[in-house]
Amino acid sequence: MDNLLDKSAKARQAALQSLRLALSSKTLSEFLLERRLTLTDSLEKCLKKGKGEEQALAGTVLTLLCLQMGSGPEGEEVFRSLKPLLVSVLTDSTASPSARQSCATALGMCCYIAAADLEDLVSCLSCLEGIFSPPSTGEGGSAPAQHGPLHCSALQSWSLLLTICPPSHVRSILDNRWLQLPPLLTSSSVALRILAGETIALLFELAQDLEEDLCHQDTEFLCAQLKVLATESNKYRAKTDRRKQRSIFRDILRFIETGEYQEETIRFGLECMYLDSWARQRTYQAFKELLGSGIRHHLQNNELLREIFGLGPPLVLDAAALKASKVSRFEKHLYNSAAFKARTKARSRVRDKRADVL
Repeated sequence: MDNLLDKSAKARQAALQSLRLALSSKTLSEFLLERRLTLTDSLEKCLKKGKGEEQALAGTVLTLLCLQMGSGPEGEEVFRSLKPLLVSVLTDSTASPSARQSCATALGMCCYIAAADLEDLVSCLSCLEGIFSPPSTGEGGSAPAQHGPLHCSALQSWSLLLTICPPSHVRSILDNRWLQLPPLLTSSSVALRILAGETIALLFELAQDLEEDLCHQDTEFLCAQLKVLATESNKYRAKTDRRKQRSIFRDILRFIETGEYQEETIRFGLECMYLDSWARQRTYQAFKELLGSGIRHHLQNNELLREIFGLGPPLVLDAAALKASKVSRFEKHLYNSAAFKARTKARSRVRDKRADVL
C-alpha cells in the first residue's frame, strides 16, 4: 500500500499487482476497514495520473476493495468517491483501451455491489450502454469494429446490472432497447457475439419473470441468426472459437424456443451451488473473471458473495470434520474408473446408432 505513492511507475504497478493477488485470494475486510480511505486515495491518484497498465490495475484493485468492503456504508463510500473518475476514464476516447476496459468492469461491479440509489444504477447503465451501443450502430446495423475487449467489458457490466434492475426499468429496456443487441451478433469478435447472445437470453428470462411477451416481428429473424451461429462451420474462424460458439448458442436457442436452461453445478470445498438461470450464470461469471482462482475461497468465506448466491453464513469446520470429508486416492480411482466405463458405454451406443444410419 505504501508503494502506491512511489515515484516509480514500475514500483506502483508491482504494488498494484501484489494487492490484486492478495485481495483476490484472501478475505481481508477487517484489515482493510481502517485503511480503506488511504487505499482509496492512493487508487484515485493511480487512476488520475497513471497511464495504461497502471490505470487498468488500479481499476481492478478498486473493484476488489469494494468486494471486500461489502454492500454496507463502507462499500458505498468507496463507490461514490471514485464513480465520477471511473466514468471519466471510461468515456475518454484518448485513454488507453486497457484502462477503459478495466474501468467498465469496475463501474459495473462496484455499482452491483455497493450502489444504494436507483439513480446510480440508471446512470451506470446509461454510461455502459453508450460504450457498446453507440448511435452509429443503429443506422448501419453492424457491430462496432474497434476496441472489441472494451465493448465486451461494457456489455458484460451492463448485463450484470440488468439482474438487479427494478421491474419498471426492466420493462423500459424490454420496450425500447433490447433490439439493439441482435446487430452485435454479427461482430467479428467471438467474445462479443457470445456475450450478446447470452444477454439476449437474459432479457428473455427477465421478460418471462415479469410475464412480459418479447415476441416481436424481428424475433423470427433473431432465431434464424441464432441457428446460423449454433451451426456455423466457416473455416476462417478458429476451430476452438467455432466449437465454443456452437455450444453456447445451442443453449441460447433452446432457451428462447423452449424455456429450458442447461443447469451447471459449481463445487467448492464441501459445498456446491447450482447455476440454474442466465441471471445467476452472468453473476457467477462476472465474479469468476474478477477473482480468478480465488473464486472458491471467496465462495467459502466472503459473506457478501455467499449472500448474493444464497449460500448462508460461512461453514465452520473442525480438523476432524475436514479429515473425514477428504476422499482417499483409492476411492477417487474407483470413482474415475466407474465414470470412464459409463461414459464409454454411452458413447458406444451413440456410435452404433450412427453406424446404422450410415
